[in-house]
Amino acid sequence: MSELRALLTPAGLELLDGLGPIASTADVAAAVTRLRAAGHTPDLVSAVVGQAQLRTRAVAKFGPFAARMLFTRAGLEQATRLGVAARHAQRIRSAGLTSVADLGCGIGGDALAFAGAGLDVLAVDADEVTAAIAAYNLAPFGDGARVRHSTAEDAVGDPEPGRATWMDPARRTSGHSETRRVSADDYSPALDWAFDVAAHRPTGIKLGPAHDRDALPADAETQWVSADGSVVELVVWTRELAREGVRRSALVIRGDRSHELTAAADAADAPVRALGAYLHEPDGAVIRARLIGDVARSLDAGMLDPRIAYLTSDAALTSPFVQSFRVRETLPMNAKAINASLKANGIGRLEIKKRGVDVDPAAFRRTLTLRGDQEATLVLARIGDQRRAILADRVAAAD
Repeated sequence: MSELRALLTPAGLELLDGLGPIASTADVAAAVTRLRAAGHTPDLVSAVVGQAQLRTRAVAKFGPFAARMLFTRAGLEQATRLGVAARHAQRIRSAGLTSVADLGCGIGGDALAFAGAGLDVLAVDADEVTAAIAAYNLAPFGDGARVRHSTAEDAVGDPEPGRATWMDPARRTSGHSETRRVSADDYSPALDWAFDVAAHRPTGIKLGPAHDRDALPADAETQWVSADGSVVELVVWTRELAREGVRRSALVIRGDRSHELTAAADAADAPVRALGAYLHEPDGAVIRARLIGDVARSLDAGMLDPRIAYLTSDAALTSPFVQSFRVRETLPMNAKAINASLKANGIGRLEIKKRGVDVDPAAFRRTLTLRGDQEATLVLARIGDQRRAILADRVAAAD
């Protein structure tokens, strides 16, 4: 806390802006030595160097905007990627709403996107220092993005025409430490309160993607989002922000492009089929949304096993909702048989994936001999009552 207060002064901010990126341990040591030699206090040096490190890490989420932002470690961890937040803003605008109350704004990641999309923003955070950081990050938007130090409960007010509510309930320890796994009771504001608010006004609530599905509102749209291969969030959309007839959604973002699969309910699984010429691994958002069956039918594919999320087909079809692999051969899941195949195929670089088997891929790799200039993927999976190893090649992903 004292470090952040030391930073939030004109002198501290000027020192930070002049420091530049800090990416390595050597960069940290050099910067600390230089700043201490210049006579700066230990608190200020620690705050400036720590912020420079966070700015470097934040580029992955905020791109060039990170260079003028301030962060806490927990706030950066929980912050929405700017490209994902922009899609939240687009949904709010598409619903005809003109303003948004961001209740629990953290460092202001979503609020930046809301303001950038032309929405009038009220950003609220219960932590005084975090609210000050959000105010700094949103300062370029002037009166279009106001920040208030308050709890969500005190700031919610009565519903207003044209205003959306956005909540990203805190899933972190008190203060500014790293995030941890918590139960639903540890969210702040409480989820029961958040869901009650959402039932009466257009609302988006961001949750962790592994949140208990049985604890989600039955009449809301639930959207799982993946970005560049990682499932990053679950959003509960209500009222005007929930689309007619949509209760399940998988939004898959790759770079600047996005693809979405929607349904009125969980999809029925596709029939089980013997391993064909191609193996397909559904995107994590599709798996979380339980829309695997819809993807399977779109590819004329079947389930490899009713208990695991692999699909198979004979046709060389691709989809943005799966990663596809061309099957070379199927082997017993033992090192001797696999090593013989790796040697025969000259495999020197091997990706190992597994599903439905209790195997540590890193430990299993140590039992294999890799020599040659070819590469492949080894899929370890349970098929029926057998453990099998599938040697395959990645197929270029669909655009």
